[in-house]
Amino acid sequence: MAIRKIARMGHPVLRQPTALVVDPTAPEVARLIADMFETMVDAEGVGIAAPQVYESVKIVMLYTPEDAARPDDLRDKDLAILINPVVTVLGESLEEGWEGCLSVPGLRGAVARPAHIGYRALGPDGQKIEREARGFHARVVQHECDHLAGVLYPMQMNDMAKLVFTSEWKHFAAAEGLDETEGLGDGEADPENDQEKE
Repeated sequence: MAIRKIARMGHPVLRQPTALVVDPTAPEVARLIADMFETMVDAEGVGIAAPQVYESVKIVMLYTPEDAARPDDLRDKDLAILINPVVTVLGESLEEGWEGCLSVPGLRGAVARPAHIGYRALGPDGQKIEREARGFHARVVQHECDHLAGVLYPMQMNDMAKLVFTSEWKHFAAAEGLDETEGLGDGEADPENDQEKE
């Protein structure tokens, strides 16, 4: 296992579509998954996609808290490892929420996403995974799977006035009448730590 460097916005690996994984049980896939986990934990992320560690294949992992807008202790939650995931929208309603990304450090943005989704994938053991998700869980799945299509969350934003440096979040939240903790959750753990990570 190794902690890998995280690709940042602008690197070509983050803009290209990814390849299907032929054998989810292959040793090189297991090594990549172990490296992704170590990298995600080190970066204090809630999810990571293979392109973020410079591997252009369809693998994501994420914590899956069921009823949390901002989970406080993700280390005790379930970890999903999804190989060749496919997301299906199950409802018409959209929810706007604040997102961050390990590949876009120091920023948060408001993104409207489908509130209810289904997804299917293979696990590292080659077994099928099928789940439905809402809320934070659905948001993180969509965010991570976007990486597999070469899409970063700013590309999904409808209003670039809602792209904010995390170092300015408290001021932005106060001016907009938002809960100061609302912009935390996806990607980096806390804006107070962002400057240390950059």
